Amino acid sequence: MTGAGNVTAFSAAETAAMDTALEAALRGPRGANPLVGAVVIDAEGRPLVTGYHRGAGTPHAEADAIGQAAAAGLDLTDCTMVITLEPCDHSGRTGPCTQAIIAAGIKDVVYAVDDPHDPAAGGAATLRNAGVMVRSGLAAVEAFELNRQWFLAVAAHRPFVTLHIAQTLDSRIAAEDGTSQWISSPESLADNHGLRGRIDAILVGTQTVLVDNPRLTARDASGTTSGKQPLRAVMGLREIPADAAVHGEDGYVLHLPTRDPHEALSVLYAQGIRHVMVEGGSRILSSFLAAGLVDELIVYLAPTLLGSGTPALSGLGITTLADARHWEWDPSDGGAVQTLGRDLRLHLRPEPLEALEPQPSRTAAEPAMGGY
Repeated sequence: MTGAGNVTAFSAAETAAMDTALEAALRGPRGANPLVGAVVIDAEGRPLVTGYHRGAGTPHAEADAIGQAAAAGLDLTDCTMVITLEPCDHSGRTGPCTQAIIAAGIKDVVYAVDDPHDPAAGGAATLRNAGVMVRSGLAAVEAFELNRQWFLAVAAHRPFVTLHIAQTLDSRIAAEDGTSQWISSPESLADNHGLRGRIDAILVGTQTVLVDNPRLTARDASGTTSGKQPLRAVMGLREIPADAAVHGEDGYVLHLPTRDPHEALSVLYAQGIRHVMVEGGSRILSSFLAAGLVDELIVYLAPTLLGSGTPALSGLGITTLADARHWEWDPSDGGAVQTLGRDLRLHLRPEPLEALEPQPSRTAAEPAMGGY
């Protein structure tokens, strides 16, 4: 989709490159950053390198592609880079993609949709000021759909929300006596700890803290805490016991004295949290789903039957099939269905409640909004 004064014809090679970039982007994980892919083509339209973003702290798609080219001894002078999202113009965990593009001598940039993330403003304008031709709008609808939930979270000024459920075939997260360790296989537990190492915060309810006394840390196979640790957030009106394991040795824990998921996310966002994983218990999981605040759903499904016990979900306010909440399989980050030991890992995202389209792309005279 293009704005007035920015109607541009794209070549068949650029269109094919964008298709490849969109496919490559799906190899990355969802979260605080969008999925992004980038392809560099030469003057004859032949693809040279394809990059994608592998998650927070790793090279962005543009830098990944440029790095591959450098390793292969390729000269990108006068080449065209095709990207699924506007290049960033800020320094965070990585440097600005705009400067990497300029330094590589790339003469032409084609991107799909504008980046709404304010801190990274100015990508397209910076490139144009450096003499790079910039065009946008190619496959804009497809690129917006690729990161639909991320765009919605950014617009709402709230963290991206991943909801995690470990359950039996009959949708139980605990037996009738309250025991729940371990419903999931060791492989599923390892995968979950990998997720914990990527998020900014992990959220549970006070009931989970009182009953299970979890540590809520990211740990390796030996059980040792490893790598980046998420903020441990506990939501609910009851106090957290002083000896609760969630305090840990670092005290990196936040009590959210509310039952309102909107309020909880607002506080977390103000704390700089951009990706939160909600882990339980049942009432917390249900409250986020009922409020329509879940962007990504990951379910570890164990081939186990309990027949009774704590249901994974309850109280969603749905009384008729016509009001059911529908989800779609998410092919990103390893695919919609994976086998982990004896378990299945199901990866989904909500179906859009209504048709959503990206905003019209800016003309050359309009300011850019930033990068990822």
